[in-house]
Amino acid sequence: MPLRFRNIDATPDDPVEAWGVEGMLAAIDRGYAADWRKLIEAAADDPALRAIYDDTREVAESEATVALLDAALAARTRSSEEEARERLRAAFRATRLTQAQLAARLATSRPRVTSYLSGAVTPSMDVLVAVEGIARERTTPSLVAHLELV
Repeated sequence: MPLRFRNIDATPDDPVEAWGVEGMLAAIDRGYAADWRKLIEAAADDPALRAIYDDTREVAESEATVALLDAALAARTRSSEEEARERLRAAFRATRLTQAQLAARLATSRPRVTSYLSGAVTPSMDVLVAVEGIARERTTPSLVAHLELV
């Protein structure tokens, strides 16, 4: 059943600007992915709506949905540097290597890898691509070996 608002004149088809706190609250607690996407896109693009969302999330019943929406909003509003750093950290975790082992694979030093992961130094795109490649290689070795044999 599609989301319906109660006690307000707006509908879920209206722009989020027309929803107000009650509409946002209904979307958070009783909405679906399409409603949440619409809410997040609007809140990310409009600081005034972001403020209303921030107030509304505090009284929402669904803590799980609030956590999901907060994560989606954070991802949508991340800078390119933050996005690259998070991708690098995720790829590093996926390698299941120590920083020293990864440094050896990248032909660099462990302190340099530490500075990349902490965000103190922004690595080149080549480093990000290399770490993601190592992660893929280490998480799907049988597939990689199979493709090389074909």
